[in-house]
Amino acid sequence: MSEKQPTGAVLVIGSGIGGIQSSLELADAGFKVYLLDEKPSIGGVMSMLDKTFPTNDCSMCILSPKLVGTGRHPNIELLMYSEFLGLEGEPGSFRARIRRRPRFVDLDKCTGCGDCVKVCPVEVPDSYNQGISLRKATYRLFPQAIPNAFTIEKNDRRAPCRLACPAGVNAQGYVALIAQRKFKEAYELVRERLPFPGVCGRVCHHPCETDCNRKEYESPVSIRALKRFVADYARKGTEETAGTAVESNAAEERQEKVAVVGAGPAGLTCALDLRAKGYRVTVFEAAEKPGGMMRTGIPDYRLPSEVLNQEIADILATGVELRTGAPVRNRRELDALLKDGYKAAFLGFGCQASRTLKMDGMDLKG
Repeated sequence: MSEKQPTGAVLVIGSGIGGIQSSLELADAGFKVYLLDEKPSIGGVMSMLDKTFPTNDCSMCILSPKLVGTGRHPNIELLMYSEFLGLEGEPGSFRARIRRRPRFVDLDKCTGCGDCVKVCPVEVPDSYNQGISLRKATYRLFPQAIPNAFTIEKNDRRAPCRLACPAGVNAQGYVALIAQRKFKEAYELVRERLPFPGVCGRVCHHPCETDCNRKEYESPVSIRALKRFVADYARKGTEETAGTAVESNAAEERQEKVAVVGAGPAGLTCALDLRAKGYRVTVFEAAEKPGGMMRTGIPDYRLPSEVLNQEIADILATGVELRTGAPVRNRRELDALLKDGYKAAFLGFGCQASRTLKMDGMDLKG
């Protein structure tokens, strides 16, 4: 009795190490495999790692042969930069609906030389490095990427001011709402991405205004000043905005506890985001008052303490617990927190050590 040969096709969604391995095994078994991912190339999170756990092996040394094998396998077709929309039919005769985004680069002609990157004039936040650095709008996720071709990323109709904002605040959105005198809605829109609108409305270096298109005609829109206005308007507690700042959109309450070390802007923002997901959050701060460098590094004439205190109070009002005068000095004290029932810890104690300007003559007397 002869063994029945595999027939049909298989759609694999997600091109991380799991999707790649599944595709290779299915393809070797004789199935036609369609490997789909929203990224321009395969590899997933593993391609971003240096070492693997727990063996501490080189991540790309393990992954690279699988990337090449997937790209060259005759039974695997890559559907990169694509979105899965739905599935219709019944087992054995499914039909998938897929939307393929344009790469704006011809895969058959691109040699992966990188010359297009050298002349590309546009820089955007690098998602591969979690937005910490910038890259060109013409890019390849990593040198070993499969397909080994570049992609031109369009801004999806996002305004230059929003692209320039480190927090990704929808600047054009709240400016439009303020123009319509919808101050409550404008304030809520700002706080979707930024829990310190009053602070940033005073001390932000406003890269959004630097990139504002209006500067080509007259002058940039005063985005920072408008953010300050709407934050102060909400802080006054008028009838229209009363209670807006302390509303919590928390999900269903969870039992897991998370420790946040450091009550600076990073730690407090992390605590607010975790509370919105329902986690029980405790913030440990070494100083007697929260705020970090917002409090100790910015003088009162630039950032009044009452503005900072109110925005911190808005965060604590969502259910975040704050313990001041409670430093976490070393790994032993951090491990003690984890043994005390905290499932995870966020370290946001900052870099507060000062450094000299190293100017000529600074050591001279007088």
